[in-house]
Amino acid sequence: MEVKSAIKFMLISTLAFACMNAIVKQLLHIDAFQIVFFRSIGSLVFTLTFLLKNKIPVLGNKKKLLVLRGIVGVTSMALFFMSTKYLPIGTAVSLRYMAPIFAAIFAVFLLHEKVKSWQWLFFAIAFGGVLVLKGFDAELNSYGLLLACISAIFSGLVYITISKIGKRDHPVVVVNYFMVISVIVGGVLSINNWVTPLGIEWLLLFGLGVFGYFGQIYMTKAFQAASTNQVAPLKYLEVIYTVLFGVFIFSEVYTFWSLLGIAFIIGGLVLNIMYKGKVK
Repeated sequence: MEVKSAIKFMLISTLAFACMNAIVKQLLHIDAFQIVFFRSIGSLVFTLTFLLKNKIPVLGNKKKLLVLRGIVGVTSMALFFMSTKYLPIGTAVSLRYMAPIFAAIFAVFLLHEKVKSWQWLFFAIAFGGVLVLKGFDAELNSYGLLLACISAIFSGLVYITISKIGKRDHPVVVVNYFMVISVIVGGVLSINNWVTPLGIEWLLLFGLGVFGYFGQIYMTKAFQAASTNQVAPLKYLEVIYTVLFGVFIFSEVYTFWSLLGIAFIIGGLVLNIMYKGKVK
């Protein structure tokens, strides 16, 4: 039952993050740290209100791990937003999908979780899909590629940190730490490059916080409900939502290679889920 709940939570989370990605695409002229600030302060309103209303201790129990999760998380988020300045949003998101693979590798060494040989093959198929998805883009910016890859590594560490925290802290407490640290880091580092939003941009920036909040909450719930290896591959579904938004909202065109890459990603994901179910 917990695994099914984790899958449901992650599906909601990936959809929310895809909506956030679409908004980021509209705000490329705004500094990455300013986007981090607005994305975080919008979510912070929700998290603090929830914690105070339900009389949940704001400081939590695993304070050091909570702070570490916040630092690792804001680093990954900032690098990802930076990469969108140099890469198409689809390319940046696709490269970030290496995160679950890094998480699986980290889980082996840090959490002593076991990943079976067949699962590594399925991870390789999914990772190959990411490479195919944008691997034939001759205009790929090397600096943007580096930023997205490092972001994926830190994102993988986020999964591990959340798993380490486990159920000892409420999911909203975990997200609240992340938002507080992100507001401070984003606010301070955006001062010199601040751009005053105009008109609908205020609404879009508020939307970053809303979608980011629900994305974080349900991702945290997913990782607390099941093991890293069961949940992490589901993050790949975010690419499907992003592609659909790209086609229907931004009129993006995807080539045969892009569709083939998506097929590999989904294929690797489905095979891994089927294999896990068969083993159990």
